[in-house]
Amino acid sequence: MARQVQVNYQEKPCYKIILNHSFDGFLDALEQEGIARDRKICIVTDTNVAKLYLNEVTEICKNAFPVVEYFVFDAGESSKNMATVEKLYEYLIKRHFDRKDLLLALGGGVVGDLTGFAAATYLRGIDFIQMPTTLLSQVDSSIGGKTGVDFLQYKNMVGAFYMPRMVYINIHSLLSLPNLQFASGMGEIIKHGLIRDASYYQWLKDHQAAIQAHDEDILEEMVYGSCLIKKNVVETDPKEQGIRAYLNFGHTIGHAIEKMSDFSLYHGQCVAIGMHSGAYLSFKRGHITKDQYEDILAMIQGFDLPVSVSDYDAGEILANTKSDKKMVGDKIKFIVLEKIGQAAIDMTFSDQELLEGIQVLLTDE
Repeated sequence: MARQVQVNYQEKPCYKIILNHSFDGFLDALEQEGIARDRKICIVTDTNVAKLYLNEVTEICKNAFPVVEYFVFDAGESSKNMATVEKLYEYLIKRHFDRKDLLLALGGGVVGDLTGFAAATYLRGIDFIQMPTTLLSQVDSSIGGKTGVDFLQYKNMVGAFYMPRMVYINIHSLLSLPNLQFASGMGEIIKHGLIRDASYYQWLKDHQAAIQAHDEDILEEMVYGSCLIKKNVVETDPKEQGIRAYLNFGHTIGHAIEKMSDFSLYHGQCVAIGMHSGAYLSFKRGHITKDQYEDILAMIQGFDLPVSVSDYDAGEILANTKSDKKMVGDKIKFIVLEKIGQAAIDMTFSDQELLEGIQVLLTDE
């Protein structure tokens, strides 16, 4: 039986996250959620995911909807922009999609963010469903209603909060991921334990071998636990006025490195590097012990994620953090660990302290 996580918005049921081990339960999930089938649906995906799953998902959708269209764009962060959204708008307009119709985001975070933003803005809003196929999107970007695209060199600078009708997760799709993409998702999963649930963090350590072996039952347990953590955070603070900012642990410096790498590094890799800095500064502030700091580094590296970069300038990284959308005036809203499993916002770091936190990431190799 499929697992479910109910996500509420303003204390009212909003949508469900449904975990299964194939796409076969999708039609039952539509019926269960009362999603009408007398409408057109457009599957939005990228060139990588289309090769793997577009035909299968299209055939399933043909059993539910009278018209099934699909829009495929070039895979990669370089497509996550308004130019691609405009092409999607035009595609929908030419096929007479109206407010009763539906978009289906089939793919990773780029697909989900872009499709969600298009859904939020096309005809002032149409329904969409998230069908995340990467570990990163299953535990992070598909949950919470954040949608958006990059603007020029600024990541996720244009977007909207817009909730999906449903998130349908096929755990089996994780088995098709390249190792680096799987590891990228682990960056966000480790972060969830560090900021919110020490017992979940310990569970990850205890089950590292089974996770690395891609045991499907263990993967389901892991994704389910991570979804619960994120859903509890976003329900409490849906528009990032308070604790939702904790989810940005590792992201301020991570986003700067991601941008400076011209997105050649995966998002989760950059978050992992950023978490090293966050853990180091948490240690320097006396929130966590040196042993805990070193344990966090070992945990990150144990899941094949980096904790350092080479050929970067600390001052340039710091300058890039100040173009992040999470700035408050001239202050960086930096996330630290008060202890394992509990995060906090700290806006008191000086540039010198932040430079020290960046310097520990840099190697000469």
